[in-house]
Amino acid sequence: MTEQRYRSHTDSIYEELDVPPVVNAAGTKTRIGGSLIRDEALEAMNRAASDFVELGDLQAAASDRIAEVTGAEAGYVTSGAAAGLCLSAAAAIAGHDVAAMDSLPDTKGIPSEILMPRTHRTGYDHALRTAGATIVDIGTNDLHLGTGSTNVEPWEIESNITDETAAIAYMEKSYTSPPLDVVADIAHDHDIPVIVDAAAELPPRSNFSRFVEQGADLVVFSGGKGIRGPQTTGIVAGKQEYIESIALQHLDMHVAEAAWSPPKRLIDLDNFAGVPRQGIGRPMKVGKEELVGLIYALDAFLEEDPAETQREWQSRADNIARAIEDAGLATHVTGGSDVSVAPEVVIDIDGSSDTTAIELVRRLRAENPRVYLGGDKIDEGEVVANPMCLTDEEAEYVAGRIVANVEN
Repeated sequence: MTEQRYRSHTDSIYEELDVPPVVNAAGTKTRIGGSLIRDEALEAMNRAASDFVELGDLQAAASDRIAEVTGAEAGYVTSGAAAGLCLSAAAAIAGHDVAAMDSLPDTKGIPSEILMPRTHRTGYDHALRTAGATIVDIGTNDLHLGTGSTNVEPWEIESNITDETAAIAYMEKSYTSPPLDVVADIAHDHDIPVIVDAAAELPPRSNFSRFVEQGADLVVFSGGKGIRGPQTTGIVAGKQEYIESIALQHLDMHVAEAAWSPPKRLIDLDNFAGVPRQGIGRPMKVGKEELVGLIYALDAFLEEDPAETQREWQSRADNIARAIEDAGLATHVTGGSDVSVAPEVVIDIDGSSDTTAIELVRRLRAENPRVYLGGDKIDEGEVVANPMCLTDEEAEYVAGRIVANVEN
């Protein structure tokens, strides 16, 4: 694993800007910067900044690399995973119809419903609706409510497919159902695509190909989480016809058709009636530097030893847990979970101290540097320390600040 360099907060550029830096024990959260970009990506981005390039050519090169890694027909680099979802929805709705591309997000007269199991709905599906899609909820919350019934049956998905259906959206987690391959078979029987949100599903790197193999037509990954590329990048892997549509709705279309000759392996102009206007993706552009940085980060991600990375995370988690337990706090270390691929230190604050979990989180975030813990279990009186974005020195610092801010 490429070592993430530790910087004392006194050396941080954010201090120069009078902004408190963060010691990140929360994991790859976008609101605190995702992950630390790899040195290989930074070096490549600096080199990329010194020349000009046709972005279509660069996207075509990225497409080749993504296809090789994922087993998909093609790929594309977007400005984050949410942009990838938006462009995937736009591709499912507009296809190769340049007039439809020009009308988005207005979908009057265009099939634009995206079916989604109710329990897959998240705030991130706003990205699908941004393209003009209407999300149709399928199923119930019965399983989560303990009624003894499943949430979504395959027949419920199939029975809701109509002439207005443009796609099926699927949030990939280990516990989501029905199985992706079952959903994909239903979709393909009706000639509609499946869009999979797998933004946080790397590592393991086997997930690059798993969802394509299970039948997904478009799979969206974050480039700025586990891959540790530029935070503002995402990856879409999928069928050539949809990647073509994404490219045409994303690239700068201020071009003269007679003089435009994009790489045919990315955009085959014979499939389109002409050059569309600037598309729904124009506000989501990706710079040449980010594109190159993502490619080099991807290569580095594939070259590192996953077992060594896990050992580093486990060691940091164990060290944090040991230091906190010595101060009298109850902890346990997960073996990775449905939420995080890394082991995490779960700390029972409410059950083993006079300080509440909410008080601890607030105190740590008010410090300089701020210390961020995972707060997904805060209502249960627990906080989580995730080792993914920490160095050994930072892990020791986090444990010390937790102990210093807890009253026993």
